[in-house]
Amino acid sequence: MLEADFKKHILKFNFPGGTSRGVLYEKPSWYLRLRDDNGKTGIGEISVIPGLSPDEESHLDEMLPELCSNINTIIPEFHTKYKSLPALRFGIEMALQSLQAKSTFELFESSFTICSDSIKINGLIWMGDIPNMNRQIESKLEQGFSCLKMKIGALNFEDELKVLQGIRQRFSKDVLEIRVDANGSFQMEDTMNKLDQLAALHLHSIEQPIKAGQWEKMSEICSKTPLPIALDEELIGVHDSEERNKMLSLIKPQYIILKPSLTGGFASSTEWIKLAEERRVGWWVTSALEGNIGLNAIAQWVYTLNNKMPQGLGTGQVFGNNIESPLYLKGDNLNYNPTKSWVNPFDE
Repeated sequence: MLEADFKKHILKFNFPGGTSRGVLYEKPSWYLRLRDDNGKTGIGEISVIPGLSPDEESHLDEMLPELCSNINTIIPEFHTKYKSLPALRFGIEMALQSLQAKSTFELFESSFTICSDSIKINGLIWMGDIPNMNRQIESKLEQGFSCLKMKIGALNFEDELKVLQGIRQRFSKDVLEIRVDANGSFQMEDTMNKLDQLAALHLHSIEQPIKAGQWEKMSEICSKTPLPIALDEELIGVHDSEERNKMLSLIKPQYIILKPSLTGGFASSTEWIKLAEERRVGWWVTSALEGNIGLNAIAQWVYTLNNKMPQGLGTGQVFGNNIESPLYLKGDNLNYNPTKSWVNPFDE
C-alpha cells in the first residue's frame, strides 16, 4: 500500500523569461511524494508552463488532494484517468520510477549518474531586446557552448536575422550549430520567405514555425522547406497512437522534440521516439522549465537513450529558488556529481 502527499513550489525566474507568448516571471511546480510500507519514498515533479501546458494550475490544486487520498486506486489507471493531463501523468510516473529505483533521486543508473560521462546540451538564448540577446550569446560562447538555440518571433524579424547573421559571420556551421525556435509565430504567407533567409545562414533547424494544429499547412512547409523543421508544440495534446501515426505520416517533419511534461512522461515520449525512428525522423529531448527534480529525471532518462545530439537540458540555471542538486554544467556538458547530496523539497 502507498501513501502520498504533495507540496507546491512557485519557481522564480532569475530574469524575465521572454517567449513569443509573453514574458514569464514565475511558474508553478508541485512535488508528489509516494511512500511504501517499508518507508521507502519516491518523488516526482509536476511542472506546468502557464499558457502552454494542458494541465491548469487551478485544476491541479483541486485534484492533487483527491489523488493523494485515493493513491492506491488511482495508480493502476493513472495513464488513462489523466490522459489529457501530461504534466500530472509525468509527475506520477516519475514518482513511481523514483520509488522503484536504487535511491530517491537516482532514477536510472548509468555512467551519467556515477559522473563518468555527461550530456551535451544546447545553450538557450531567451527573447529580449537586441543588446540583451547579444549579451546572452556572448555569455554562452564564453562558457564553451558549441550549439545555441535562439528563440525568435517576438521582435522584428529583420532585427532577429541580423543577430543570427552576426553570429554566423564569426562562427561557421562546422564550429557552431544554431537552432531557432519560432514558437508558432510565423504566418503561413511569409513562412517560406523567412525560411529561405534563415537557411542561408546554415542553421541546424527551426522549431514550430507556424502555430500547432494546422497539419495540412505544416505538411506543405515540411515538403518544401530549405531548413529542417522540428515539431514541438505540435505534439502537445496528441495522445492516441493512431493520431500520432496519422500526424507524423501526414506532416513528415525532419525532427520532433520531446518534452516529457508536455507529452505525458517517459513511456509516452518513448512511443513518439519509436514512431519517429520508424519514419527516419530525427529527435531530441528538451526540458520544459522543470525545476531540478524534473530536470534530473529527464536527464537520467535521456542518457539511457544514447542520442548524441545536443539536448535541451539547460533550464536548471533559470530559477533563483531551485532545489539544490548534484547537477552541474561544465562547458556545454551537463554532469551529475554523486558525492553531492540533494536537498529534499519536503524537508524545507
